[in-house]
Amino acid sequence: MNGGHVLLVYAAAVAVMSVVSAVLIVWDKHRARRNGWRVSERTLHTCEALGGWPGSWLARRWARHKTYKRSYRLRYGLIVLVHVTVFLGCVVWFFTR
Repeated sequence: MNGGHVLLVYAAAVAVMSVVSAVLIVWDKHRARRNGWRVSERTLHTCEALGGWPGSWLARRWARHKTYKRSYRLRYGLIVLVHVTVFLGCVVWFFTR
């Protein structure tokens, strides 16, 4: 598999998981307003780590959810940092050889 294919697979995973993450964030906000069953932060972070971090970011802004909780933002920031680092590392690895 060449570098272009790896990046396409990554982009597809990010797209799919972003939709899943966005739906979970909006659902969690909906349930929070009604004091119902909530989506665990572990589940939200797992979806973000699997590539859903862009969708999570958009949904959090749109729904105004999890925007002030410091521990959540810290873990989210670390997930984004790992993704950006790995992505840039892959770009350098595949396209400078």
